[in-house]
Amino acid sequence: MKQICVVGVGYVGLVTGACFSDLGNRVIALDVNEQRIENLKKGIMPIYEPGLEELVRRNVKAGRLSFTTDYAEALQGTEFVFIAVGTPSGVNGEADLQYVASAAESIARNMSAPLIIINKSTVPIGTGDWVADIVKRAQPRPIDFSVVSCPEFLREGSAIGDFMNPHRTVIGSFDREAANKVAQLHLPLRAPIVITDLRTAEMIKYASNAFLATKISFINEIAEICEAYGADVKEVAAGMGYDARIGRHFLDAGLGWGGSCFPKDVKALAYMAEEKGLNPRILHSVMQVNYDRRRDVVKWTESLLGGLRGKTIALFGLAFKPNTDDMRDAPSIDIAQALTAAGATVRAYDPVAMDAARVILPAVQMCSDPYEAATGADAVIVVTEWNEFKQLDLEKLKALLKTPIVMDARNIYEPARMREMGFQYRAIGR
Repeated sequence: MKQICVVGVGYVGLVTGACFSDLGNRVIALDVNEQRIENLKKGIMPIYEPGLEELVRRNVKAGRLSFTTDYAEALQGTEFVFIAVGTPSGVNGEADLQYVASAAESIARNMSAPLIIINKSTVPIGTGDWVADIVKRAQPRPIDFSVVSCPEFLREGSAIGDFMNPHRTVIGSFDREAANKVAQLHLPLRAPIVITDLRTAEMIKYASNAFLATKISFINEIAEICEAYGADVKEVAAGMGYDARIGRHFLDAGLGWGGSCFPKDVKALAYMAEEKGLNPRILHSVMQVNYDRRRDVVKWTESLLGGLRGKTIALFGLAFKPNTDDMRDAPSIDIAQALTAAGATVRAYDPVAMDAARVILPAVQMCSDPYEAATGADAVIVVTEWNEFKQLDLEKLKALLKTPIVMDARNIYEPARMREMGFQYRAIGR
């Protein structure tokens, strides 16, 4: 059994801590947000993630997982400390590292024995060296430590499965002994382990996310061409996906990407390139295509209705993707705000994200189910592909709508069936 400290109890930190404790380690999860820690001690989760509440409760009960706001307590007897704090976008798209700096300084001031400090947060290339400098400067007295990069590759909605069954574990450090110890910590996951230097490990994370974002923007651009020529982008993606060099994942045309990772990581990588005098043309195009899709969906809905002023629009889904309550950079925000600005009334339903959405979208009426949202509405826009929406009673939906218009921005319905049922139906690239 290893003793581990995880700094930060957001998506990455809480999942990391809970999973490592479930593997038999003793984990102390630390956060400076006192209310969040108090809630966790009571079993109240700060986020929605399938299976996470049960995992946390089980390991707390077993005595392997605990929570604190006290760095000295968390670091006592600890060998590994993961920094898993937020790195939001700054004004110019750069990663804001203030929380990483604060964590590094607090670790330095409170450590009493040698530590391996592991950057789990997504951080710019060179952050590992920077963290090492912060720790050296902030230590009251010199104590040995090593800095390791071990980027996360967790998807919201399937984070526990991704942690326990990773495609690979990436470990970067200039201290090979420390890297090997971190590798040993991950051996129970039985996944390929890539050991490299700090900066290469940091770059692997950014390059991976940027490439996945590129696949999504690419298939959305292909969808436009499909629509212009009468092809079906779903069949195109399926045919492409059989090629092992391409693969089927992340080839779903729709509203594009949002959330806490792709938007800020692509921006940050572009910013880093520009800081070195480079011109990241593909990255800028990837971002532009993605945000154009949100505008296009509003424009297409306006065209179907012959205008938006005085109309009522029902949004099915608010979270940026299914199985999460995360509203960070969710397409629903831009769509709802654009509809409201054009004079429309917006109603919405999401299985888990409405509490978070109320704060961001106060003008949107939150409904108890999709049928309430659709009642008397002039059109429905499918924003998030929750399974709940795939099995709706479409006859009932049609009867409740003022006009049977569906803008399916996630391609969850079959065009031929929808049109046979009498819907005015538009999908993406179909």
